[in-house]
Amino acid sequence: MHRALSLVIVALSLLFGRSAEAKLAVVTSTATLASLVREVGGDRVKVTSLALPTQDPHFVDAKPRLALELKKADLLVVVGLDLEIGWLPVLQTGSRNGKVQVGAEGYLDCSRFVRVLDVPEGKVDRAAGDVHPQGNPHYLYDPRQAARVTKAIADKLAELDPSHTDDYRKNALEFVKKLGKSTKLWEAQLAHARGAKVVAYHKSFSYLTDWLGLDVIAHIEPRPGVPPTPHHVAQVIELAKRRQVKLVLEESYYFSATGELVARKIGATLARVPAAPSATQGYIAHLDAIVKKLARVYEK
Repeated sequence: MHRALSLVIVALSLLFGRSAEAKLAVVTSTATLASLVREVGGDRVKVTSLALPTQDPHFVDAKPRLALELKKADLLVVVGLDLEIGWLPVLQTGSRNGKVQVGAEGYLDCSRFVRVLDVPEGKVDRAAGDVHPQGNPHYLYDPRQAARVTKAIADKLAELDPSHTDDYRKNALEFVKKLGKSTKLWEAQLAHARGAKVVAYHKSFSYLTDWLGLDVIAHIEPRPGVPPTPHHVAQVIELAKRRQVKLVLEESYYFSATGELVARKIGATLARVPAAPSATQGYIAHLDAIVKKLARVYEK
């Protein structure tokens, strides 16, 4: 009787011990990164995003509960290029978790693996607006960059959990192949729009337009992060009319009446683009929705 009970206890402890050690606790700075980690990690990871899909990732409220999430993390995955500079360092310090500090084993800066655009030349100061000295951090609008990030995530998960290296690399390879097929379809959908002139609200779309061959001729913000003035808006409208702009791009968290005004005045479509996948949406579905929105503007 006692022997049978002991065997049951041992079996249960092994079962629960195995499930407890199965998942790596991964925290990401954005919901887009969280979706990529889920693709690679599958059921081997528990993923939490610090920024909500609807939030501007430049301005996340550094609440104590986010520091608690970091305290429990095995890995912190960030966009980098100072996107999170205004809020993430406070949370890292507050977490008191040595694993997720800059340069530690459990810290992954994904910008190290991408081709960075919009790196400013010369001295950068606040007079130029919210300029990122190391380059534009919005690289995940380009699926080619997302593929590179996915591979980097797989390598880091394998480093932290070597017993499941094959799983992580297999998941990453399958996702990158699927993403590659989708990328070709998206490029075909918008091939006839290459060279089209676009107005954007914030300087968020350099990678998207570089990938699709669109040409951003003006930004509604006079400088990144600086609210538009009536004089600047009038200049944008005049230029956009002259260049026959059909599309105004704006991230959905701006809710800008100015974007609506510019689109109306120039007879263009305002496309409000979600900055990150929703809780029920993966990266490919997220980007597919964006491409479909753009394709409707440039339908023949």
